[in-house]
Amino acid sequence: MTSPFRPGPRLLRVLAFLVLLALVAGTFQLLVPGYLGAEHLHALLRHMAVQGLAALGLTFVIVVRQFDLSFPGVASLGAMTLGWLIAGEHDVSTAVAGSLAVGFACGLVNGVAVAGFRLPDIVATIATGGVAVGLSYLYSNGTSISDNFFGSGILDFNDARVAGLDMPAAVLLAAAAAAALLLHGTRFGRAFYATGENRVSARFSGVRVRLYVAAAFALSGTLACLATTLLVASSGASNVTVGNQLLMPAYAAVYLGAALFGRASVAATLAGTLLMSAMLDGFTLMAVPYYYSDAIVSLVLVGAIALFDPRTLAAAARLRIPAARPREVLP
Repeated sequence: MTSPFRPGPRLLRVLAFLVLLALVAGTFQLLVPGYLGAEHLHALLRHMAVQGLAALGLTFVIVVRQFDLSFPGVASLGAMTLGWLIAGEHDVSTAVAGSLAVGFACGLVNGVAVAGFRLPDIVATIATGGVAVGLSYLYSNGTSISDNFFGSGILDFNDARVAGLDMPAAVLLAAAAAAALLLHGTRFGRAFYATGENRVSARFSGVRVRLYVAAAFALSGTLACLATTLLVASSGASNVTVGNQLLMPAYAAVYLGAALFGRASVAATLAGTLLMSAMLDGFTLMAVPYYYSDAIVSLVLVGAIALFDPRTLAAAARLRIPAARPREVLP
């Protein structure tokens, strides 16, 4: 007699994510007719691209068990650098490269401070983010920059299509594919995970722990600036507050995905980003004030982490195990 099929833990987590996504989409479709329409799905992918890029960079930092609170400020500095270069009539590719270089440099500063000088990650990244925000004001005294935008080609990052996909979605997919290849398909990715799981063992195994911590922060800063490149292309202007909207969605996406799928990974981050974007876009269509939507998303995040915590799952598994029968004592 064959035993009944029992789905494994990974399949159960995927099914749980699909059920949550279906519940979110179905609820908003009932509340806001047209939520699942083609027009809104295009807008959802655009918003998901921005949040997803920032979350992808943050994934590397979370994998090595660090925190990065600087990337919103770094993203603002990158956006203002981009706008300043475009206003100076530099080529758009040069402007984008300059913005990404700023993100890489700021991330590298974080990495050197944390891995090299052993400063606390939270303190070091808050300081870097504060300095980055201050520097972003130097370009225009805090005013928006939009000169030469319409003739530079930067708007194509929002309006163009690649293989039938909107440019933001294509950029996210390309970045996700590269991140997945690096993190899950190479020995460098295994070194990132080894660094986060046990630094002492990783060091004795030949992993250059400090280098990988610095690389994680550098990737976080670079991808944060790539995310704001899409935001600048969407709005048609650079401003010093553009990075403020990245912190909560990025962290929520990474931790929600990690809670659902068991650990931080590229696929988990994309799943978390999709779920977060679906909720935030739904609240926007319902005209829910941002402070209410942020509160609801935060509660969902905490609930998901608590529900899918390994200790919670282990306790639930113990409840399903029937109590052992007492052995009969022979006379």
